[in-house]
Amino acid sequence: MLVAIHQPNFLPWLGYFDKIARADRFVILDSVPLQLTGGNYTNRVKMIVSGKPAWITMPLRRGHEARNRIDQAEYVGDAGTRRKIVRSIAQSYAKAPFFSSVMPLVERVMGRETASLVEFNLAGIYAVAEALGLRTDHIVRSSAMAVEGHSNELLAQIVRAAGGQTYLAGQGAGGYQDDSIFAANGVTVSYQGYAHPVYRQGSVDEFVPGLSAIDALMNCGPEAASMIGSKRN
Repeated sequence: MLVAIHQPNFLPWLGYFDKIARADRFVILDSVPLQLTGGNYTNRVKMIVSGKPAWITMPLRRGHEARNRIDQAEYVGDAGTRRKIVRSIAQSYAKAPFFSSVMPLVERVMGRETASLVEFNLAGIYAVAEALGLRTDHIVRSSAMAVEGHSNELLAQIVRAAGGQTYLAGQGAGGYQDDSIFAANGVTVSYQGYAHPVYRQGSVDEFVPGLSAIDALMNCGPEAASMIGSKRN
């Protein structure tokens, strides 16, 4: 069984959904501290805004307790901020070929009435997965598992607790991941090797990879489903 593990990102990129498509079990890593430095995507993602790539950010409630664990983190309950994000996306993608069919998805996700980061982000993940034709019944949360440990040891324990024998790692994991720790726990490691597709991004002169999957859906519609599950480096 192939197990992928990832934090509950906010409207993630296509590579995130490629993991969901490939994995036999996809574990939402919500039992670890919320990191807000470096390459954090739990409350932000890049989209094309006013013709340029820019961050779309959901504001988080401040305080130690709110950030102690991801499953305790909360978004600020500001409906005005969410409406502003929706307007920004609508204005930026108004001329996209599939705007009329994808924008309702964005409005539905952004209108979800919950402060929980995990519940809000999962709503977006499930909605985009459905639009891409992916199953989601294999998604579970690490907070529901009896697992302990840190870093690679924790990931290996999650794979075992999920009934897996192989861990599906992202292409950037090789720089910091110690595969010997997985081996010591009876887990083999397989690297994702996702090759980002290039497609027409409206008025952008040069293709921008790594944007939210919403960008691919806006510009490619149903064809976005063919961009995951098979493309490899």
